Amino acid sequence: MGQPNDAVCSHFKPERLENILDLSDDGKFRVKGVSLLTDIPTNVSFTEYSGFCKSSDSDAPPALLRFVDSISYRGGFLGFQVEVPSDRLTNSLGKFTDRNFLSIFRFKAWWSSQWVGTNGSDLEMETQWVLFEVPEIKSYVLIVPIIEGSFRSALHPGDDGHVLICAESGSTHVKSSSFKSIAYVHVSDNPYNIMREAYSAIRVYLNTFRLLEEKSIPTIIDRFGWCTWDAFYLTVDPSGVWGGVNDFAEAGVPLKFLIIDDGWQSISFDSDEPPQDCKNIVLGREQMTARLYRLEEGEKFRKYKARSLLAPDAFASYDPMRPKNIIAKSIEIRETNIARNKANESQMSLLDVKVDKLKQELHMMLKDVRIYDGKACKDEACGMKAFTKDLKTKFKDLDDIWVWHALCGAWGGVRPGATHLNSKVMQIRISPGLDGVMEDAASVRIAEGGIGLVHPDQATNFYDSMHAYLASAGITGVKVDVFNTLEYLCEDYGGRVELAKRYYDGLTKSVKKNFSGINILSSMQQCNDFFFLGTKQIAMGRVADDFWGKDPYGDPEGELWLQGLHMVHCSYNSLWMGQIIHPDWDMFMSDHVCANFHAVSRAICGGPVYVSDSLGCHDFNLLKKLVYLDGTIPICQHFALPTRDCIFKSPLFNNTVLKIWNFNKYGGVIGAFNCQGAGWDRKERRFKGYKQYYKTIEGSVHVNDIEWDQKLEALKMGYAEEYAVYLNQENFVVLVNHESDPIQVVLKPSSFELYSFVPIKKIKENVKFAPFGLTNMYNSGGTIQELDYKEEGIAKLKIKGRGSFLAYSNTSPKICMVNGVEVEFIWTHQNKMEFDIPWVNETCGVSEVIVRFSI
Repeated sequence: MGQPNDAVCSHFKPERLENILDLSDDGKFRVKGVSLLTDIPTNVSFTEYSGFCKSSDSDAPPALLRFVDSISYRGGFLGFQVEVPSDRLTNSLGKFTDRNFLSIFRFKAWWSSQWVGTNGSDLEMETQWVLFEVPEIKSYVLIVPIIEGSFRSALHPGDDGHVLICAESGSTHVKSSSFKSIAYVHVSDNPYNIMREAYSAIRVYLNTFRLLEEKSIPTIIDRFGWCTWDAFYLTVDPSGVWGGVNDFAEAGVPLKFLIIDDGWQSISFDSDEPPQDCKNIVLGREQMTARLYRLEEGEKFRKYKARSLLAPDAFASYDPMRPKNIIAKSIEIRETNIARNKANESQMSLLDVKVDKLKQELHMMLKDVRIYDGKACKDEACGMKAFTKDLKTKFKDLDDIWVWHALCGAWGGVRPGATHLNSKVMQIRISPGLDGVMEDAASVRIAEGGIGLVHPDQATNFYDSMHAYLASAGITGVKVDVFNTLEYLCEDYGGRVELAKRYYDGLTKSVKKNFSGINILSSMQQCNDFFFLGTKQIAMGRVADDFWGKDPYGDPEGELWLQGLHMVHCSYNSLWMGQIIHPDWDMFMSDHVCANFHAVSRAICGGPVYVSDSLGCHDFNLLKKLVYLDGTIPICQHFALPTRDCIFKSPLFNNTVLKIWNFNKYGGVIGAFNCQGAGWDRKERRFKGYKQYYKTIEGSVHVNDIEWDQKLEALKMGYAEEYAVYLNQENFVVLVNHESDPIQVVLKPSSFELYSFVPIKKIKENVKFAPFGLTNMYNSGGTIQELDYKEEGIAKLKIKGRGSFLAYSNTSPKICMVNGVEVEFIWTHQNKMEFDIPWVNETCGVSEVIVRFSI
């Protein structure tokens, strides 16, 4: 798969435009003569990019340096200075009103989302960037708060339309009073190009991170996988994992990768003496004050004995409903405790009795867990190494087994004195800016126990010790979580930037040494200092908060409104994160009420597809629309992004259909989704449901919604005279061109339509043809591996997969052949031509197809 950003096309004139960005003495910041910001304080400065950046100081590839040099005149830096040094400084950058903007802000410590408005006071706290629409000059302007020295910055709302910049070190020992390049400003005539141009310029200037196009993508990019989190939470064990992998294999939807999530580690509470694995923890948040006391696997996996599950009857006694029953019991305990805390005195005693009874029942359920007798085993014959070997012996399609860990080891870090590492429990310190976002249960729990931080001098040793062991045990990659805790802990370590540099350097070295330099997925990391400091090696990361099947705060309607919210997080965050990491849209559950809604977005997101289904709770008919019989997926060639007409609107509550576009090798695709029914409440500081917006909406789709110029290979398709369009849900074909009226769409709540646009080829006089691929797959166009037209009226294709091949054809073909054998086909007067294609194991599922219109 080609790199996403390798051919962004710019439409600016190549010659330099003087004074394209200008801060004048009258307190106005102008873009090509148009005022963008006014009432700018006199202590604010602007310097052109060329005034700072020297290409010779950067390790960027020559092609990237040349690119940045060619667009450098479109950018520059904002700075400010004050009289009194401080570790946290806030200053106005001026004001704006009546100007459409799109922004990304952190709504939790680790997660961000889109926000739109029209003036500086509309911004949210911890804004990571703001994009302005400037129709007067048919352009866009982007302001990105960045890093300068030991300070990172973010934008905040001010009074009366002012936009504030906040620069903070995170340590009272690190102060400053002057900044010359604390924010980067860029202008372009294309809202997609501006992201690539700006982040390329920042990359060359800071020289602390690398763009996606400079890195190799993890091996899971075009694979199907399973993550154990929602299936087990903290109760994950070898038998359960084995049963889950077996579920998929027996259904003919084999896993290519497995992520063993939280619950596999050796963690203990500070009160556990001597240190021993935590007992009776099930749900997330219960483990957040626990710390690593060993860097190896916990008892459940450590005592696994080689070949224990390879015997024919080894799994016969396992109850696949056991994990769900344990989780349900734990949720009942949590909900009863919540009710107890709200109850009056007379009710409390009754609820205390109920809680005790439920805990006893849970204890008995957890006691019935299979602990393998591996005490007498040699290292090679037991533990994680034996388990991964048995998994790969039994399940030949399983290429990758990854495990989860927090950036600091576990949620509570590393237990002091328990390992060879120098660890110290640090109480967290939250900045005022972050304190102004959504209250998060995870942060609250972490604050209770603090974090056992390994001294930054040992960061490389820490990661290498853990990863080298895992690699020797057959683990091929890691999902690293909870990145943004470092900013809580930096007071005594030179501030957040300096602490992050040392930790990310250690992580980078370890991944290069132990996981081929590529097999790492970042999560809970959506803050600018991670992207500017931690991504020299990391090439894939989550672009949304967790997939939540239900609202963790108790709203029963959250089962529905949370799903559109997740999709908005993913698509808008991909605009900027996709410049640096390949967007990962997270797992989902195939048996969820909105499973199809999620599945379609994953089909065209351009990244891996993976689920977190509980054992026995799968919709394999749905999964077979996403996954080939060999566990790979028909992947798009780019990462999905919102269409241009969605950029300055909120698809959550203003009757806007969310449309996301992407490319396949021989066509474009648009997914249209009704995400209405949720949104950010500025007063309550949280996302919540809005029932009045959960309704049917109308919109339109046009071939011009696809940004064909964003990839060189797609550019030619954008100039086609005519397109055939396949509507997946309506099973209907229409013809359009660039001047056609838009295709109208009406979407019920939590519903979608998927449009495949294929250029029509005139392959013979009066013969027009356009293949859609296998329509039993959601991303039908992705099943077309090769396409070639011959002058004598022949279309030759290579199709991967099994199912129903569909093409637009304005006349009936003479012969259709699959793998050298003539097959029956159906051609209708609606110009639809169809026939079946088998799966061929010998060719990895790829069939040669010939459609002949002449004898």
